[in-house]
Amino acid sequence: MYNDTRPDSVEGLGQFLRSHRERISPADAGLPSAGRRRVPGLRRDEVAALTGVSLSYYSRLEQGRELSPSLRVLEAMARVLRLGEEDKRELFRLAQPAARRRTKSPFRVERVRPHLRQLIESWTRTPAFIIGHAQDLLATNALADALYRDFARHDNVLRMLFLDPAAKTFYKNAERAKHRAVADLQRTAASTPEDPRILELVGELSVRSGEFRSLWAREYSRVPPYDVKQMYHSGVGDLELRHEALNIRSAPGQQLVILQAEPGSPSADGLALLGSINTPEVPHQQNPAHGA
Repeated sequence: MYNDTRPDSVEGLGQFLRSHRERISPADAGLPSAGRRRVPGLRRDEVAALTGVSLSYYSRLEQGRELSPSLRVLEAMARVLRLGEEDKRELFRLAQPAARRRTKSPFRVERVRPHLRQLIESWTRTPAFIIGHAQDLLATNALADALYRDFARHDNVLRMLFLDPAAKTFYKNAERAKHRAVADLQRTAASTPEDPRILELVGELSVRSGEFRSLWAREYSRVPPYDVKQMYHSGVGDLELRHEALNIRSAPGQQLVILQAEPGSPSADGLALLGSINTPEVPHQQNPAHGA
């Protein structure tokens, strides 16, 4: 076990984290082997991604510049570093008094207000949906379901982008969409680093997608704009839709996303055709942890 004679030492916490991440191989953490490495164990960016925090936040912990890791972050780090009970107690001891002051916050249950559901469902010519703070799709209208029918699930923007093969053909510029989505999530994570949904989502994507893990290790100074999104739909062909994301004041963290075609354009004709196609209804798959 790692011993530090200075109680509540932030410097001791950094040494502890460095020591234990060097003992964990990528395979132990569920990551694919990337050949020979210059340093033993996991890199900082890998621990940060698997934990669900930003690289800058984790680096501050190791450098002794972060004084308040939350209980949720500490729990996630203990899992990633595969700590036994004794080492886990030592991690929590070194992180005090910050950990002692903070208590676990309840899961953030996100619900869409009925009048907002009625609003987007009344739009029959415009795809629209509502996303939560971690980019979970909380509500979609019929045209949005038809637009995204090539995807296996309509549950989370990032999961659709990074884990569903349909994204490669659906988005004409998938790289831009991915950068935008990751930058958006980083901005949210920076304000609530202990959020359980974000920790869970980033950890899952980091294990399942090397591309996400690489992008999450970057530091975005700003969120790239979406502007116009160019898509290819298997049923109606090319679409060019203007993207608008509006913050919902009555539900902080939620956004109303609207995809509009230029009136009289081929894309408008494509949306009209898409709305008229008799396709099986694609039910919105809600994450049970977040409600509807």
